[in-house]
Amino acid sequence: MRFLDADKGSSVDGMAELKRYFGRFGYLPVPPENMSFTDDFDDVFEEALILYQRKLVEAEEGRGGGKRVRTTARFAYFYGEPRWVRPAPMVLTYAFAPGDMIDYVSPSEVRTAFRRAFSRWAMVIPVNFTEAEDYSTADIRIGWYSGDHGDGEAFDGVLGVLAHAFSPENGRFHLDAAERWAVDFKAEKSKVAVDLESVATHEIGHVLGLAHSSVKNAIMYPSLSPRTKKVELRKDDVEAIQALYGSNPNYNEDPGLASDVSSGRGMDLERRKGLMKWTATIVMVAYFFSLGL
Repeated sequence: MRFLDADKGSSVDGMAELKRYFGRFGYLPVPPENMSFTDDFDDVFEEALILYQRKLVEAEEGRGGGKRVRTTARFAYFYGEPRWVRPAPMVLTYAFAPGDMIDYVSPSEVRTAFRRAFSRWAMVIPVNFTEAEDYSTADIRIGWYSGDHGDGEAFDGVLGVLAHAFSPENGRFHLDAAERWAVDFKAEKSKVAVDLESVATHEIGHVLGLAHSSVKNAIMYPSLSPRTKKVELRKDDVEAIQALYGSNPNYNEDPGLASDVSSGRGMDLERRKGLMKWTATIVMVAYFFSLGL
């Protein structure tokens, strides 16, 4: 609760973490990759806080029948509904960070897992994805990192947070190198192995602009158990992404496409140390984490 007495011009330990949450959802500009948020309560943060509070009021009024912000009890978007904007037909490129790969899964297997993950989203929206050779100019930049890796979002070791991604059009997509990643559970016997294609499919949703869903079977549900494969888009995922990009003209919805609608108003997705309670309960974090064994 140390933020309650914070005023503009003050510096409070942990404020940078709060700013990262705001930045992730578009309330604050994200610093360049070689810089981090500070603990200073400055003019920019004050403006972001006012905007954030205004949107909360609008959301509450929306539940009473007034104008609603773009969130539902099931799926949600980053603030402002950011999306990729490109000339049609839209093509987004992706590339893997040189030197920031895992060495126990072959490059071809990694690429196959990601190619499948991207294709699942491309099937339902008019966006194509292609791998690029030049990492520095790719739209979506993928890599494996450990601990504090310079983006202000340190990884926490085995299980816990598995990966994180930034909203459009940032394009950063990071996976925790400490995890035991798998593409075939018959070959990978570790009890804490995590399916690469499942996590890739989820994080691509974030890269495209989706926040988390409260539907447990949805790809955008925020957790995944070890040794679990979950790669099929659900009705909830399809409706959410098509609301941003439209429908792929070649997509024919499966009438049996499953949807499990939650009656809840929202989710307390993850309580992070150092954040005050009201922030932890209303901000959806674009992390993907494991429930453990």
